[in-house]
Amino acid sequence: MDLPGFGAYELREPVEWPVPGKPPASRVVYAAAHVVADPLGDNTPGSPAAVDWDATLRFRRHLWSHGLRVADAMDTAQRNMGLDWAATKELIRLSAAEARSYGDPATLVSCGAGTDHASQASDLNTIIAAYAEQIEAVQSAGAGVIVMASRQLARTATGPGDYHQVYGKLFGLTDRPVILHWLGEMFDPQLAGYWGSRDVAAATESFLELVHAHAAMVDGVKVSLLDEEHEVRLRADLPEGVKLYTGDDFNYPSLIRSGSHALLGIFDAIAPAAAAALHALDAGDLDRYDEIFAPTVPLSRKIFEAPTYHYKTGIVFLAWLNGHQDAFAMVNGAQSARSLRHLSEVFRLADQAGLLADQELAVRRMKALLAVNGR
Repeated sequence: MDLPGFGAYELREPVEWPVPGKPPASRVVYAAAHVVADPLGDNTPGSPAAVDWDATLRFRRHLWSHGLRVADAMDTAQRNMGLDWAATKELIRLSAAEARSYGDPATLVSCGAGTDHASQASDLNTIIAAYAEQIEAVQSAGAGVIVMASRQLARTATGPGDYHQVYGKLFGLTDRPVILHWLGEMFDPQLAGYWGSRDVAAATESFLELVHAHAAMVDGVKVSLLDEEHEVRLRADLPEGVKLYTGDDFNYPSLIRSGSHALLGIFDAIAPAAAAALHALDAGDLDRYDEIFAPTVPLSRKIFEAPTYHYKTGIVFLAWLNGHQDAFAMVNGAQSARSLRHLSEVFRLADQAGLLADQELAVRRMKALLAVNGR
């Protein structure tokens, strides 16, 4: 088939990935999951999210079947980019309820708790109250808590002390250890200067001070700064027993190999390969681990290229190509955030990584997309 910018392209031999049905043993691994938009709903920019709940839950079952945990209601699910609080609450409730068919929802799914429903919050007490409302929603559903970075706190805080005050209060509201989320400004420019400084070294010092002071209530920290050397240093400086969940969608194979756990948006798109690689790691077969992950890295780097926060479009595009949803549609109309050439390259790289589950279906859908765009 012809792909814009690449000419004639011949698909590789298809890959059949095993479905392990059990989690990897050597690492704790979450896939941050997307939501499936209702293609007949009004998902024009600025409208309340219209979600296809059946397809959304079906995709979570797909992730669990590969032994991955689900990180839900996160930025991959378009928090702060179209998924409003009403839809988020329903997602948390339904995802945790669905997890009960597989085991303990607090183990199988952790959900983001933030302050996005209080967009005008401008004082610390209001921000704490907003966090508390969302933490309660997650805990009452039975899911684990991921404390998301807050745009409102980034805008309001005057220094590290304000972050410590807010998070210190939050630890008193949780009934079990939580995951802390450090999302870099490449993922959300409104989070610049998080932890009290635009200087990464100073922000890291503040962050580590907080984690050490509350280590008993911190299961782990999820770091998405796309800086491998920084992550390795941070991992070494964490208190004993606190996990580093890599959120580095550029360097995840080497970081997981060297000891990081994972909470990754790219695992939404590459779940079959990720599961196979992690089970190879469990078996000590590092050659096979590297062989599986190597071709997924160019794919991930393409999906997450700048502007990085539009990576969700590539994630949903691959879910559509692979038959996990009926339409290439997103809440907030975000399917338009990447060019046809970008999507054509994602198609090609996904095929090279063996991640087109049904090549005939994927080609048919890719050709339909090209046709509707005049190609």
